[in-house]
Amino acid sequence: MSNSSLFQLTDKVIVVTGATGALAGSAADYLATQGARVAYVGRTQSKLAAALAMARTLAPGAEILGLLADVNDRPSLERARDTVLAQWGRVDALINGAGGNQPGATIPPDKSFTDLDFNAFREVVDLNLGGTVLPTLVFTPALIAAGSASVINYSSASATRAITRVVGYSAAKAAVENFTRWLAVELGRHTGGGVRVNALVPGFFLGEQNRRLLTNADGSLTARGETIIRQTPFGRFGEAVELHGAIHFLLADASRFVTGTTVVVDGGFGAFSGV
Repeated sequence: MSNSSLFQLTDKVIVVTGATGALAGSAADYLATQGARVAYVGRTQSKLAAALAMARTLAPGAEILGLLADVNDRPSLERARDTVLAQWGRVDALINGAGGNQPGATIPPDKSFTDLDFNAFREVVDLNLGGTVLPTLVFTPALIAAGSASVINYSSASATRAITRVVGYSAAKAAVENFTRWLAVELGRHTGGGVRVNALVPGFFLGEQNRRLLTNADGSLTARGETIIRQTPFGRFGEAVELHGAIHFLLADASRFVTGTTVVVDGGFGAFSGV
């Protein structure tokens, strides 16, 4: 392998779930600008159309597909997979970017654990963990057939640290990291290193889901936002573009001996004790 091809992504076929969201959507757009063939997977038609329109603006002439699918619905995922294979003939990478939280699976300051809505907890776990496992299950045969492929799962800073309130999300992301290691071993042994599985661990990035939790209407920080910034040595929230380098590395041949690990992009949040 020449040094010039280590970071080459041109013509790689990459499927991105959650591609209508802030972080995974930004990643999909970036990959399109790098010459990859990108399949945007989303479950809402209007959001998917908007994401594709933005991608065509950012990467004119890029080869992109919009695929309407729910990461917890196997038939829709199988249709998406079949569309990609019919269009491009293979799948080189899967980015499991779909996920999220909901109020019932959190513990607000005026409540305690005994107030947890268990149904909401279960739904959040199903979205974040099940919504990672099921797409991987559906796309794995195509990834193996590609010969050399990569899976990137989205974890969270809350996976390994006790962060208040987000009990359901934290449990799910901790399980995603365990699943990442387990599948890396399973597929590594099964394919002789042909398929790599790693997790990306974003720190705190402002998005529509957490904006009201971390910032006030005037843009100032809430008490929780201030606590997070104090705990982040870089003293700020991350920007979506700051995940692109790690994603590029994990997809490219430069990481062909990297599997079963987590790549942390958090401005030092996980390294800081707060003291």
